[in-house]
Amino acid sequence: MSELRADTITASDGTSPVTLTKQEALKAWVNFNGTGTIAARSSLNFSSLTDNSTGDYTVTISNAFSAVDYAIFGSTGAGSGHHAVVMSPYPFSTQTTTAMRFRNFGSASTLQDQDLQSTGLIGDLA
Repeated sequence: MSELRADTITASDGTSPVTLTKQEALKAWVNFNGTGTIAARSSLNFSSLTDNSTGDYTVTISNAFSAVDYAIFGSTGAGSGHHAVVMSPYPFSTQTTTAMRFRNFGSASTLQDQDLQSTGLIGDLA
């Protein structure tokens, strides 16, 4: 089996790095425990987590995005006796290139902490 290692892929004329197109990948993601003292289980490009209040979290991004219009997705899981919740960015106006705040709403439209939190961000890094 072969292995390819490269720091830069250069255009055929040798003048510039190649811009990869039609390829997207997660630029940041985190899986964390959202109950009690919150803590990341695993992550990429996240520097910290903040527990603002019940069901209200802020994630801080290590390497900034180029603009605030990056895509956000996530999921949350509930332990025994809980219902699935909806994860929603909150409020959008405070989203920055280095931080994103979101809230978890339960079936009764109340904020809930969940033991399994995952979020990912896709966009261009600065």
